[in-house]
Formats: sequence, structure tokens, C-alpha cells
Amino acid sequence: MDDRIKKAHPFSTQKEKGVLTRGAKRKDAPEMETKVISLEERAKDEAKSYLEELLSEGARKLLQRAIENEVAEYLAIHQERRTDAGQRAIVRNGHHPERELVTGIGPIKVRQPRIRHRDGQKFSSAILPPYMRRVPSIDALIPALYLKGISTGDFTEALSAILGERASGLSATNVVRLKAGWEEEYKAWCRRDLSAKAYVYWWADGIYFNVRLDEERSCVLVLMGALEDGTKELLAVVDGYRESTQSWRELLQQLKRHGLTVAPKLAVGDGSLGFWLALQEEYGPVPQQRCGCIKRPTSWIKCPRAFRAVPKS
Repeated sequence: MDDRIKKAHPFSTQKEKGVLTRGAKRKDAPEMETKVISLEERAKDEAKSYLEELLSEGARKLLQRAIENEVAEYLAIHQERRTDAGQRAIVRNGHHPERELVTGIGPIKVRQPRIRHRDGQKFSSAILPPYMRRVPSIDALIPALYLKGISTGDFTEALSAILGERASGLSATNVVRLKAGWEEEYKAWCRRDLSAKAYVYWWADGIYFNVRLDEERSCVLVLMGALEDGTKELLAVVDGYRESTQSWRELLQQLKRHGLTVAPKLAVGDGSLGFWLALQEEYGPVPQQRCGCIKRPTSWIKCPRAFRAVPKS
């Protein structure tokens, strides 16, 4: 091929100094258009509707009125209290600096009233506690998003798209701090005393998740129990390996160490042999029952097509 043809061809390649390079791009070649839009850009483009603004303003006024009434009632209850000098012990003292509270409808700005105690005591609001920056529902949203696969570095962008770009206090550092708090709460829950508990029924199952799995196909072992009055409680949630006997044995041994020494009247589970073997080793012979949610579909599949309507119903 002629050298002039090589240079003119837009997709020609040439080898210069041992490196294979692509030919120069034509000036009239169309530009590649990208349609990828980040969550942050979408949140900026889609401004809040009038309805959302109305709800946000209404919530702000209701919250401000509620904390003002709380302070007024507190002052009315303690209006007779006096200091040794004859002054009122509790008086109103303006407002604290304005702060934003992150809620499900976006950030809301509030100004909390300030109370001055001349007797050394301190007032704490039951509606808006000190240093509160997020409502409890937001704290519940964060672990839910984490379990869905949102990484720590993407939380700020994801929550800004949900709650608005003015949502603060939700940086990656704060999410890491929250995760550390969840781990401590989980460890304290696992160490709770179970000596006063007597469960009549146990339900055991292994749950496989589609996110954050290890290479060895781990699962989460879940054990629930029912008390004599019918109250259901979660007994244990631990990591396991394919519902093996060793994993279930370690879970049951952990429960026994924390006081759960009484075997149930009935244990319910699927056809996994790991749980049944571990249960017999740790608690002796316990009546067993196959879980109906799994037994019915498997029985329905084994039936002839002409008779499948009966077990399915």
C-alpha cells in the first residue's frame, strides 16, 4: 500500500520507533456522545417540585412550633422556682445557632430555643436532642443501602440524590464511624444473657446474599425462637459456610455459653443435614419438622402435571 494512502486512511496504523500507534483522527469525524449521568448531576438537574418544597416548609414550621411549645411548657412548670437571691431559676435565653436536620424529605433548618438555668441544672429537649443531625429513619436507611451493595465512597453521592444536595453529615468518614458503631452493637447483642429464656420452637435457615460474598460462597445462619406466650425473637445471626455442621455447631455452642441450655420442644428447618446433626450433638434428640415453605414447592414439582393444582392450593 502506498504511503500516501496509509496517511490518508483514518484507521491506518504506523510503527514508529518500535511502538504501534493509531493514525490521526479526521477533523470531520463525529464526536462520541456519552449518555452516562452521575447521581449528583441528576440531583442538581431535577429541582425539587413545588409539592416537595411545600412539604419541607410545612415540616419545618411544625417542628419549630413543637420545640417552642416544649420550652414554653417547661418554663410554665418551673416558673415558681427561685434562687437564693429571689430570681427565677429557669429563664428563656434566646435561641441556639440555626442547624440543619437531615430528614426523609431533605434537610430542614431549625432554631432551638435556649434555656438558662441559674441553679446549675440543664434542660434537654425530648423532641430534638443535643447534637442530633439525622432522624432515626436516615440512620436506618444507611445500613439498608450498604447491604444493597453501595460502597462507602459512594454514599455521599447516593444520599445526596435521595435527600438533596444540601444533605450534610453523610460523608464516607461518618459512614465508617456508623459501621464501627453497628459492629459494637452487634457484638453486645451476641453477648447478651439468655439464661432466663425458654424457647418452645426454633426455626433455622441459611440465607445466601447476592452482594458482598466471599469467594467460598458463604451464607448467613439465622436462628429464631418462640417463647411460651408466642413471642418470636431472633436468637442468632452469624456467618457460616454453606450451612455446614461445623458452622451450626459453633452457633449452638455460642448460645449455650450465654445461657441457652434448654432444648426446644420442636425444631423447624429445611432439608439441610448440617443443622440437624449439630442440634443432636449439642441438645440431644429434639423433635424435627420440615419447613412447609420449602416442602410444598418441592412436593408440587414432583407431582404429575394433572394433579399439581391440589398440592399447590
